[in-house]
Amino acid sequence: MSGFYVGLMSGTSMDGIDSVLVSFQSAGVTMHATHCQAYPDDLKAALLEAIREPLHVPLDPSGELDRRVGQCFLDATLAVIDKSGVDTKDIVAIGSHGQTLRHQPNAERPFSLQIGSANIIATGSRLTTVANFRQADIQAGGQGAPLVPPFHQWLFHSADADRVIVNIGGIANVTVLPANGSDVIGFDTGPGNGLMDIWIKRHRDLSFDRDGGWAAGGSVIESLLEQFLGDPYFELQPPKSTGFEHFNREWLKRFDVDRFEAVDIQATLCEFSARSIAQSIDKHAGNSREVFVCGGGTHNRELLRRLRQQLPSMTVSSTASAGLDPDWVEAVAFAWLAMRTMNEQTGNLPSVTGATHKVVLGDIHSP
Repeated sequence: MSGFYVGLMSGTSMDGIDSVLVSFQSAGVTMHATHCQAYPDDLKAALLEAIREPLHVPLDPSGELDRRVGQCFLDATLAVIDKSGVDTKDIVAIGSHGQTLRHQPNAERPFSLQIGSANIIATGSRLTTVANFRQADIQAGGQGAPLVPPFHQWLFHSADADRVIVNIGGIANVTVLPANGSDVIGFDTGPGNGLMDIWIKRHRDLSFDRDGGWAAGGSVIESLLEQFLGDPYFELQPPKSTGFEHFNREWLKRFDVDRFEAVDIQATLCEFSARSIAQSIDKHAGNSREVFVCGGGTHNRELLRRLRQQLPSMTVSSTASAGLDPDWVEAVAFAWLAMRTMNEQTGNLPSVTGATHKVVLGDIHSP
């Protein structure tokens, strides 16, 4: 575990590239610097359009997006290294998640596509870069997601209590950590902030609902909420994963949402995220009493209030109380996965992804 690692992460919300510079010890992780870098507005708009209209993105723009995202990831890398004061010769590797454009693990020919040229990152930083983490797990028959649960197990497992880690980005996922050391369960529960972000962008031209303030001012439409919760995805048993390929603005249009007050739809979407997360926890970790939340959703006070309301017998707090700032958990996880790869250690959990066996994740790009 000796040496320093950089972790890079941009999730489905695209609210910024998180970069961290860390070192690992047997007892945990030390944060040496953090940095968050927003995409330029035009690039974010192009990425969102590519996700919404995947069949209509020509090859040339796709290649340009790969390079532009790679440059942004490089900039985030150089910024966090500069903040840390760490000499690059002491940095072992970078772990870059990239930007997901398409995730189709259940297709006839399964794949997951992350862009953000690792060659640009490696060449520009002069550091070994590990990227393309999902493909090896998919090749082994897995979903290629979620990949963070092994890190959750390493850092957050307790022998004294069953725990659940909830990551809320555009999509939410849970990791169930049994105290007795039995198999970890992890899967995407459904929407996190993503549908709320889509709705507030359309009606108020804002990127997100700060503190869930708009949602808090509306009333839940129970009949519509029941329709949302009737989506077949929620009946699937894990391993399972999802994304904006499923829960997107076209999905919302199925429910004729425009006949309701916009603020009430926002409240209903907030309750939808909270309830779908809580139902997943009740179903697969009903004996747990400790729930730790990370990701951008930790800043949505209304969402957390509703989640606590749905889980009255459990304590719901951020991962800060378990030892790691919730804003940086995923970026640290990809630094940790890069460390695993560089040491030729496996990085997936078949009990989570459904892979037939454990594999070493990622492609290594030399500077």
